[in-house]
Amino acid sequence: MRVLVVGGGGREHALVWKLAQTGTVGGLFCAPGNAGTAALGTNVDIAATDVGGLRDFAVREGIGLTVVGPEDPLVAGIGDAFAAAGLRLFGPSRQAARLEGSKAFAKEFMARHGIPTAPFEVFDDAARARDYIRARPGPVVVKADGLAAGKGAFVCSTTEEALQAVTDLMERGMLGVAGRTVVVEDRLEGEELSVLALCDGESFMLLPPARDHKRAFDGDAGPNTGGMGAFAPVPLPPGLLEEVRDRVIAPAVRGMAREGCPYRGILYAGLMLTRDGPAVLEFNCRFGDPETQVILPLLDEDLAELLAAAASDRLPARPLRLHNRYAVCVVVASGGYPGPYRRGLPIAGLERAAEVPGVVIFEAGTACDAGGRLVTSGGRVLGVTGCGRSLAEARERAYRACARISFEGMHYRRDIAAPAGGAPGGNA
Repeated sequence: MRVLVVGGGGREHALVWKLAQTGTVGGLFCAPGNAGTAALGTNVDIAATDVGGLRDFAVREGIGLTVVGPEDPLVAGIGDAFAAAGLRLFGPSRQAARLEGSKAFAKEFMARHGIPTAPFEVFDDAARARDYIRARPGPVVVKADGLAAGKGAFVCSTTEEALQAVTDLMERGMLGVAGRTVVVEDRLEGEELSVLALCDGESFMLLPPARDHKRAFDGDAGPNTGGMGAFAPVPLPPGLLEEVRDRVIAPAVRGMAREGCPYRGILYAGLMLTRDGPAVLEFNCRFGDPETQVILPLLDEDLAELLAAAASDRLPARPLRLHNRYAVCVVVASGGYPGPYRRGLPIAGLERAAEVPGVVIFEAGTACDAGGRLVTSGGRVLGVTGCGRSLAEARERAYRACARISFEGMHYRRDIAAPAGGAPGGNA
């Protein structure tokens, strides 16, 4: 089977890495890919958002399975375009991808199907949104309805902050069309959890639960990012994962089927573990990044067979086979990220870092310069994943490998998967 992975970040390198381990893949391509994916397959110079170009390539090259990493092409309808061309793709249709593409649709869907989430209202009028915020007894979160590259949620501590978010989104056009409609919801307190499921339209298989770290600096300080690290599996109280399965994932899959848009692909539930139980913060329609970098090393499965089965409505009726280990991913970022940063900086030490037992390095913002040197090309440059028999061992290996890597201005958090109260401070 010839396989195409769409995207060019650390998540896509992890997907290519896992797919390359199976004997069922006869050719592996990544569009557009990065320096890491080029070492495992063939990079294709087609943008992830070029749906027509990707479809034509898949037809021309006889691609048997396409796996989509980022959300933008899914929301744009790449699943529908490939289906119309008779091509098999792992990912939801445009209608199903509305679970991520429209926060308003997702919240109203959850309300229709009894899926626990924060109380909310949807507004396309700024004055009404402000009246609602002033009437709420506690803090709120203001979310842009459309895709905003992780920048559309404003977690507000005061009424004034929430009112300003409405002004910025709806009147000043901070995020363009994505912010013309907003969701205002009560702010939930607790610990966050990511639960991903492989879905085939009717049935699903749960992946190991993960937790990511969004803030740029230690102690959850600084601005939000695409993710500065993650770990899996997350130790959970007995019965909690089953509660998420029964109250969140199962009704979501059933609900999408009943509404005429069966969900095939990854259903990613971002949850808050509140004192009243798990509640959905958001749904995503794709693999998480960096959650993928800690989930895939735990799978004792042929990933190509599994994703092809989901895309063909025939997932096996059994739990996933997993390795008995933990994984911790530390994201090594460019100086200034998530703000402005430099590109083209030479990266040293990857070979020595990869010599640490249980470590695999996923490249995200990397490229090769004219002289063949590996250089930085993005904000999140590397995902250094350590695996071990315990969370502590996995974490120690990841940080030992990070210490062997260097490029000008690099920084990474020192408290990914740290025990409570035991997070070392400082940046690299």
